[in-house]
Amino acid sequence: MQTEYSVRLEGVKKSFDDTEILKSIDMELEEGKFYTLLGPSGCGKTTLLRIIAGFTQVTAGDVYLGSKKVNDIPANKRKVNTVFQDYALFPHMNVFDNVAFGLSIKGTPKKELESKVHEALNMVQLGELAQRQISELSGGQRQRVAIARALVNEPDVLLLDEPLSALDLKLRTDMQYELRELQKRLGITFVFVTHDQEEALAMSDWIFVMNDGEIVQSGTPTDIYDEPINHFVADFIGESNIVNAKMIEDYLVEFNGRRFECEDAGIPQGEAVEVVIRPEDILIVPRDQGKLNVTIDTSLFRGVFNEIIAYDQEGNEWMIHTTQKVQAGSVYGLSFTPSDIHVMRFNESEEDFDARLEQYED
Repeated sequence: MQTEYSVRLEGVKKSFDDTEILKSIDMELEEGKFYTLLGPSGCGKTTLLRIIAGFTQVTAGDVYLGSKKVNDIPANKRKVNTVFQDYALFPHMNVFDNVAFGLSIKGTPKKELESKVHEALNMVQLGELAQRQISELSGGQRQRVAIARALVNEPDVLLLDEPLSALDLKLRTDMQYELRELQKRLGITFVFVTHDQEEALAMSDWIFVMNDGEIVQSGTPTDIYDEPINHFVADFIGESNIVNAKMIEDYLVEFNGRRFECEDAGIPQGEAVEVVIRPEDILIVPRDQGKLNVTIDTSLFRGVFNEIIAYDQEGNEWMIHTTQKVQAGSVYGLSFTPSDIHVMRFNESEEDFDARLEQYED
């Protein structure tokens, strides 16, 4: 069966004056999935979202919605709606009129308009607040109104430009669950922009990690977290311990003056590489039982774990997340398994990385 794509980008570039914002972006978004564009401020993710929406024109390349090329089709003619970071609600209108605005502009008959607005408000659990003024709503309720206003137009794709950034931590977490459940229930394609790594990992079917106008890695949240392609991704997605290393042979890497079994292969012998080990994958053990020894510098209580900073004899800093209690200034051993060690090459493309994985998985 042929895959149906809601959005497809081919060689999309964007420049403002002499500044290149996007560098030949290729992307395929399947129907009915939750996608996230993740990256630091200024990496081009909002520009990419605006190109899909039709608010920004490409400098080069093609944009397809479904099977239709839409480069020259204006935003109001695309089956796409956007929820903006500031929600862009009309303060002089009540909830009902805000949601109904787009339908009113289209000249939708009154009975049909009322039915669609109430249906959209019920989707976001605001049916009882239709007559409430915008100024009387909480931040979470305003966000729901913005989503209902987008959904009432029955888009094929819903674009969300950091819509949770203004919410407090608990409400933000609650809205993550609500958005994810809403997407599953509606079965339409969501494209979500954020710089929050935890948010992306929690909500997405597929993540595009962006940096400096390029997609540096894409994959499921598990792929991105467990198999980062390079230093940037490993450092940007969650906490990481990254040390310089040398590939001895397939499944054997050397760092801190010792050789360790790993699960990486296809890298030339003797090549300088980096190794990443996540803080939660490290066990603290007695110094005579560890694979390497460290001296504890600090320990901070983070609620569900202690965050420990320690240093080895090579001067490398190690972060460990554990429920254990340790004494600052004491020497302990660190233990980890071959599957906890991930080897990263310098300047490896995503295509080469994927090909190497496929070769050795087979």
